[in-house]
Amino acid sequence: MPKVNSTNADAFSLLDFSYEQSLLGQYKAIVGIDEVGRGPLAGPVTAAAVVIKNPEPLLMVNDSKTLSAKKRDTLYDLIWQNAHVAVAHASVAEIDSLNILQATFVAMCRAVEKLQVKLAEEGASLGDYAIIDGNKIPQEMPLPAECVVKGDAKVLSVAAASIIAKVTRDRIMAKLAQEHPHFGWESNAGYGSKIHMDALKEHGPTPWHRHSFAPVASAAELHNS
Repeated sequence: MPKVNSTNADAFSLLDFSYEQSLLGQYKAIVGIDEVGRGPLAGPVTAAAVVIKNPEPLLMVNDSKTLSAKKRDTLYDLIWQNAHVAVAHASVAEIDSLNILQATFVAMCRAVEKLQVKLAEEGASLGDYAIIDGNKIPQEMPLPAECVVKGDAKVLSVAAASIIAKVTRDRIMAKLAQEHPHFGWESNAGYGSKIHMDALKEHGPTPWHRHSFAPVASAAELHNS
């Protein structure tokens, strides 16, 4: 599959579907892809793949990092209503065995494969081109693809994917926080906040911690000594 890096999104108006529109003469369905969860010490890495059906209601969509949790939740529902969406994960075990970058690539490819199945089931055009946030394309990406650095702030479908991935993963971490209340995952989503670091030192790692990350490995060594 042809794969290129691109910064052409800079030439288009922000988040108005113009970038995707410019490709739709050549391709039938443009897939926006983003991930969340590379940096946390615990939990999966989560990727979303999105094909927008109706851009008009989604023009308030923006990079998930710029939005409040309440706004993300509202837009999350709107995106599901106005786009084809799939979400996939790579587990903590996969992160530890592959490394976080390769696990992220696994999650992205899974999301695309899952989306293709959904599109086929719904009788929609299969995704035939992908726009990926960042500067690397997974080697196993099943579609022709390009990267857009900070694509979640430039390309509507990528921004939508960023919101889907962020809300999905935050909800997973909030649920896990009920099982492991010491770590504050409902508010820090597994990132190394003070409450998380303090609890890690006091209680040691859980099965949801990434032992390939240095602070977790250090805590595990301390508690196993």
